[in-house]
Amino acid sequence: MKILTKTIDIKGTVVDDETAAFYSFFGIPSASPSAVAQILNDGDDDDDVEVNVASNGGDVFSASEIYTMLRQSKANVTVNIQGLAASAASVIAMAGNKVNISPTAQLMIHQAASYGGGNKDDLAHEINVLDGIDKSIASAYESKTGMPQGDLLKMMAQETWIGAQEAVDKGFADEIMFVDEKQAAFSNATANVVPKSAVNKLLNLLNKSEKTEKLENTTNESQPTDALKQSKLAILLGKEKEK
Repeated sequence: MKILTKTIDIKGTVVDDETAAFYSFFGIPSASPSAVAQILNDGDDDDDVEVNVASNGGDVFSASEIYTMLRQSKANVTVNIQGLAASAASVIAMAGNKVNISPTAQLMIHQAASYGGGNKDDLAHEINVLDGIDKSIASAYESKTGMPQGDLLKMMAQETWIGAQEAVDKGFADEIMFVDEKQAAFSNATANVVPKSAVNKLLNLLNKSEKTEKLENTTNESQPTDALKQSKLAILLGKEKEK
């Protein structure tokens, strides 16, 4: 039986299911647990899964739900970090059996944050909650990298940005995408063989072109289809008063 591949895009903000409906109405890209579950449940359980990540993050509990679904899946899960995998999105990226990262991509890890209010007891309680969330996030990194949780928590406290090579060196990723231009090319031919460096440059240019095209398409698709949607979005974001 031929193994098929399911593709999951973690693009835009990671949100809960109710917020995803809001984003969808206005054509704003997002990733939510229900959207991921729908793709995972479609087809056979053992189909391969490819997760493409380019997101600034979002809701930590929604990310945890997506991470858990991917880890529990019977499928072979490959994660491709295409752009920025920040905050909650970096947690999702850790769910892959194999994690690839573009040579131009970055991971960003930091402490969880909340934006509430209250008295001193409320705020003291909030500190304990955030401390627990930080440790749960670090557990995902620890499971993938094998690094001590204490070291990971320090990296999170310092808001650490991690490039492709460092991500592989520290275990956040398994492989840098495309071709290793340092790899020696052995040939048995009378014709000249194109060097690996040239191949790598072309693949990177093609990848950048594809990402630019997708961004332009997403921008065009995300525009409200009529003046009413645009007006309502401005009202919901508090930019003008509803007339």
